[in-house]
Amino acid sequence: MNRTALKDIESELDRFRGRLLAAALFVLFTFGLLAARLVYLQVIRHDELSTQAEVNRIAVLPIVPNRGLIVDRNGVVLANNYSAYTLEVTPSKAGPLEPLIEQLAELVEIGPGDRRRFRRLLDEGKSFDSIPLRNRLTDEEVARFMAQRFRFPGVDVNARLFRHYPLGETGSHLLGYIGRINTAEKKLIDDWPEEQQSNYKGTDVIGKLGLEQRYEQELHGATGFEEVEQTAGGRAVRRLQSHPPTPGDKLVLSVDIRLQALVERLFGDRRGALVAIDPRNGELLAFVSKPTFDPNLFVDGIDVESWRGLNESIDKPLLNRALRGTYPPGSTFKPFMAIAALNTGKRSPTAIIQDNGTFQFGNHVFRSHGDKGLGPVDMTRSIVKSSNVYYYSLANDMGVDLIHEQLEPFGFGRRTEIDLDGELTGVLPSTEWKKRSYKRPEQQRWYAGETISLGIGQGYNNFTMLQLATATATLASGGQRFRPRLVREIENVVTGERRRIASDAIEPLPIRPEHARLILEALEGVTLEGTSARVFAGAPYRSGGKTGTAQAVSIRQNEKYDARKLGEFQRDHSLYIAVAPIEAPTVALAIVVENAGFGAAAAAPIARRAIDYLLLGQVPSEEDIAAVQRGEGGPPAGKARPAAEFVLPGATGAGGPQ
Repeated sequence: MNRTALKDIESELDRFRGRLLAAALFVLFTFGLLAARLVYLQVIRHDELSTQAEVNRIAVLPIVPNRGLIVDRNGVVLANNYSAYTLEVTPSKAGPLEPLIEQLAELVEIGPGDRRRFRRLLDEGKSFDSIPLRNRLTDEEVARFMAQRFRFPGVDVNARLFRHYPLGETGSHLLGYIGRINTAEKKLIDDWPEEQQSNYKGTDVIGKLGLEQRYEQELHGATGFEEVEQTAGGRAVRRLQSHPPTPGDKLVLSVDIRLQALVERLFGDRRGALVAIDPRNGELLAFVSKPTFDPNLFVDGIDVESWRGLNESIDKPLLNRALRGTYPPGSTFKPFMAIAALNTGKRSPTAIIQDNGTFQFGNHVFRSHGDKGLGPVDMTRSIVKSSNVYYYSLANDMGVDLIHEQLEPFGFGRRTEIDLDGELTGVLPSTEWKKRSYKRPEQQRWYAGETISLGIGQGYNNFTMLQLATATATLASGGQRFRPRLVREIENVVTGERRRIASDAIEPLPIRPEHARLILEALEGVTLEGTSARVFAGAPYRSGGKTGTAQAVSIRQNEKYDARKLGEFQRDHSLYIAVAPIEAPTVALAIVVENAGFGAAAAAPIARRAIDYLLLGQVPSEEDIAAVQRGEGGPPAGKARPAAEFVLPGATGAGGPQ
């Protein structure tokens, strides 16, 4: 072999050794990278990655607590819960939704309403939210789905708690209802402290109106959690530990639901409100608004037809008339004008005003009852016989600002601070109020002629029945004032501890006892020889009252009121206030029946039956209830029944709808 060939072989070997060395270095470098990565993952990030792996293996699931019960003063359940299975879809884990729903409909009945509700909730929620497609599955439907569950990723059956109102429409305005948390409420929850936010994880519903809304925090309870081991597909295979939820507190109301239901029946199909208060402590005994609605409609998400029926009804069943309906008080305002006159010295009890049927102020004539005069009238007679002229004259003498100064402390024109949200203030006018309420200078000016009609509860006067009942309670108690309350106790169902919610006492009004006694005796005279004497004939107790008839529309000066010529919603409102027993009142109430005419014909008969229930433990006969519903005034007809025989409507049992 020559030298040239040897050089070639040597050169080739050098190149081979170089490539071998490069390959060896590359392998060593690669193994070095792997070793470094292994050290980084196994040593440096060990704790972090171990935690992530544990999180992927273990899911922490919230457990929604039982919502607190609501019961009346006698323990009758007004709101409870029941458990049912729900078919739910998580859009982010499921395929195309329309084909999926059609396939599910072959196993489980899915109606048009279910589909509409699902689409609405889908628009409101997020793709990773679990959205109910069908609520309250039967055991058979659950079994059918579970057998085919593997075909439907992102679809599951969950046990959910549902709110139930066993008495249906009874007391709906005071109870309110719960509904699914909407976008605005989610934003509100996001602004809460972290502890409160975490308490709503897994919670789909929240109180919307009434006590459900006002006492949301107490009723909700504390959310629990459980740790479960799950597969890569998200299926739970083993429970590791759990922390049970704490159920919500139970609300014990001061309301007597039998009285509430009785009054609602007595209203029949008419519109209006009644509020009854214990003047000794401010507890509400009844809080009626008619018409009512069924709060159970809202629990699953109300369907379009039901919502349209409630929202577009001319009777406005969703309006809480006791809290948000404002009405001119009519002649029920006269006793308060009288006490103001005594307090200010504008009238003495024996001062005589000549009532000739009309009162002239400038060129305007203010009319009385059918232009019939009552002759000489003192303060007692002015209330018993309801003299308009007496109070036209009194209002003119007092002036609007003095009227406002004297009657605002009774609660007129301001919120009572009841434990419900959404209360309206009403209007007790003053010169300052008019300046604030109108824009043009000529509108802001108070004209002396506007004061006259205030004396008989007309003009700008507009109050809620809650305000009128609270004022009546203050008068009945001789000036003692309380903030009205619906909830009397909050009970922790775990510990059994009961927290008494006492109505807040307010500084009493400086009413002289002889003045209060004079007014109460005059109110009693109304039931003995005045406008409500026929209604309270034969009552085995002493009571006081005052009828009121308030205009819904204005009548021109030269015209007379004729209900037959007016549409239903233009007719006068019927009002009544009452206190009983007169010697030591335990109930004060105010009632309005919209567009029902004279106070003694529609409002007073309902008040009489309510007081019979409270003082005598009696409810009227069925024929008497029907007569009152027709607006036929008078004392109770037919044999009264013990209150225990009154059957509460709509009860379907504590376990949920049957």
